[in-house]
Amino acid sequence: MGSAGINQCPPGGEVTLVALAELLDASPKLLDPRFGIHKLRARAVIDEAVCIGCRKCIDACPVDAILGARKLMHTVIDRECTGCELCLPPCPVDCIVMQPVDPASNSGPWPEYTRAEADRWRARTENRLRRLARRKRTRHGTPHSTESAAPLPPDRERIRTEIRAAVERVKAKKTRRSNRDF
Repeated sequence: MGSAGINQCPPGGEVTLVALAELLDASPKLLDPRFGIHKLRARAVIDEAVCIGCRKCIDACPVDAILGARKLMHTVIDRECTGCELCLPPCPVDCIVMQPVDPASNSGPWPEYTRAEADRWRARTENRLRRLARRKRTRHGTPHSTESAAPLPPDRERIRTEIRAAVERVKAKKTRRSNRDF
């Protein structure tokens, strides 16, 4: 505890680095690039025509800002998206993009985010973590758990190939069906 540097917060940018230095009575430092780069605020947007409804983005979103059902299109609740980008890596069809957000009209030290947003996102994350913990306890309490003993290592390219093949099979099936109707 207490050993992390004050220059490890890319989302806050220079404003946060200066505020942390003041708070801790330390010298301001430049952002350590090992922890990322500061980017302007953005929000996830799902290309609904490409989305296959795999739910991987829903599982990754820490604030439950993504809605959808398995095998159906998903969408992002704009005001709930923090722009954390955690939904991007698990998407097997790359249907999610980050779009810039106009800075919030905020007179506080962090012009991109309001205090109310941060408090709301924190509460949503805490609720999600409680719900997941409750679900995990319920699963482990039942004798027929659907979870495997050891999860398979992620093989993203294999998964993407399988999903693309499945999408092509569905398209071909729909084409054959529509050709039969004529």
